[in-house]
Amino acid sequence: MPSESLQTQDRWGWWCGIDLGDARCDRRAVQLVERLAERPMASLPGACHGWAETQAAYRFLAQDAFDWMDILEPHRQCTRERMATQPVVLCVQDTTALNFNGRAIEGLGPLSFAAPRGMYLHPTDAIISAREPLGVLDAWMWAQAPKDPDGIRPGIKESVRWGEGYARVADLAAELPQARLVYLADREGDLLDLMRGARDLGNPADWLLRAKHNRALPEGADQACGHHPGGGGRAD
Repeated sequence: MPSESLQTQDRWGWWCGIDLGDARCDRRAVQLVERLAERPMASLPGACHGWAETQAAYRFLAQDAFDWMDILEPHRQCTRERMATQPVVLCVQDTTALNFNGRAIEGLGPLSFAAPRGMYLHPTDAIISAREPLGVLDAWMWAQAPKDPDGIRPGIKESVRWGEGYARVADLAAELPQARLVYLADREGDLLDLMRGARDLGNPADWLLRAKHNRALPEGADQACGHHPGGGGRAD
């Protein structure tokens, strides 16, 4: 269980539910969130208060007993609680490149081109129509492997994450029947597998995709969704 000191925190109360299996790690996580929030553009040594705190932060991040999704879980839970109070929630998914080129960091991979090095972050953000963010629902983070001699890149295709993203929003729709969830994706999400998956699930969450491909619409073959700003499905 989280330590009593964490349960009484006011400023970062939504982190009080963090439970990494060790009260010391729980306290360190909350402290690190505070430091990085105070100086979000700083390096870890620049954000921490002194060398001892910096070393402790590096030890915390080197732990194998938990990962970044465990650290994010209290935030995700609070996001779901906020969503439960809203009639309509937009679940927006997209990919962001994290460019760490020129830094001596293990585990990086190529980005869009071979030279830049970094990672990709693919979050699902919950937002209401008034443009107020509710939080991060889900996320994937990975480094691409270099292409093999045949020009093929090993590993899971990024396109899979769009379908998985909708499936997770659909699962959440069943938990939040009072909120209407609308899954939004850019042109990369215009995938037939995603649409079929939504159909097979019964469209528990609406979906709205920015069209990339010309597709025949039910109104007739003379119309195509490529001539419209987007395509979508309704849960009702």
